[in-house]
Amino acid sequence: MKTQLTAPPIKQKKQTKWQQTANRVWKERYLLLIGLPGVLYFLVYKYTPMAGSYLAFVDFNPFQGIFHSEWVGMAHFQRIFEDQEVFRVIMNTLYISFLQIIFAFPLPIVLALMLNELRNQTYKKVLQSIVYLPHFLSWVVVVGISIVFLKSEGIINTLLHDMFGWNAIPFLTNPDYFKPVVVLQVIWKEAGWGTIIFLAALSGVNPQLYEAANMDGAGRLRQIWNITLPAIRSTIVILLILRLGQVMDSGFEHIFLMLNPLNQDTQNVLDTFVYFKGIQQSDYSFATAVGLFKGIVGLFLVVTANKLAKKFGEEGVY
Repeated sequence: MKTQLTAPPIKQKKQTKWQQTANRVWKERYLLLIGLPGVLYFLVYKYTPMAGSYLAFVDFNPFQGIFHSEWVGMAHFQRIFEDQEVFRVIMNTLYISFLQIIFAFPLPIVLALMLNELRNQTYKKVLQSIVYLPHFLSWVVVVGISIVFLKSEGIINTLLHDMFGWNAIPFLTNPDYFKPVVVLQVIWKEAGWGTIIFLAALSGVNPQLYEAANMDGAGRLRQIWNITLPAIRSTIVILLILRLGQVMDSGFEHIFLMLNPLNQDTQNVLDTFVYFKGIQQSDYSFATAVGLFKGIVGLFLVVTANKLAKKFGEEGVY
């Protein structure tokens, strides 16, 4: 009886980690090329400028250069906690940010729920386009429209005078009206655009849940409370965490355009304070320290909020 001979298996040479990485990069080269512009954007505009944070630890002298200026360590950060103007600016920033969280953040959720209830698709698309439109206007245009409406001879004051006989209200010059006007501008400009993510989350809700609830006698409000909102809860939590990371960022362009000589001293925020200190007063090191402090606080809030979200059973950002 003849026996069949078989060749011994050929042992493949084990690849090193570098070879495995190189093979994987080559295999996914097209996906990496697609993501390359985004990576370059963050490297050039986000990470490279972080090298300038060195200015916060020296007493910068433009004639001596960055690396030859006197090292002062944490002196500029100590000045942040001793300067009463910085404290007032921080409080203004926090006040505006928390007003936006309380009033501007929930509004896209409500608007998305209302749009989701529409059954006429043509009317729904037209309405979506209308509420999206303000997002594409620059803050220069938005503030310009606000000035036209809110100035002493504007439409709002004219209507109030004709209907109630009121005198002209100084919306643009009285510091008491500054923060409410800023929040209303943010709502008008960004509320419609913020509905996009929530509408996308709502599209993933199983329609059979609504049918079962309807058979059990649940009305529309009960279905929204027990089905719709729990389905998009994770999305709400993630966006809220990201929003908390911007608590110290009120938006430079928006606030800068709204400031004028009558409200600038009392309504300054961190972004405009850094501009006035660093660019106009040439106090580069202190302005850099304030900006770095703002970023550290934002990072702390994001990490803390993310841990709390995970503690309560949500996924969080990371």
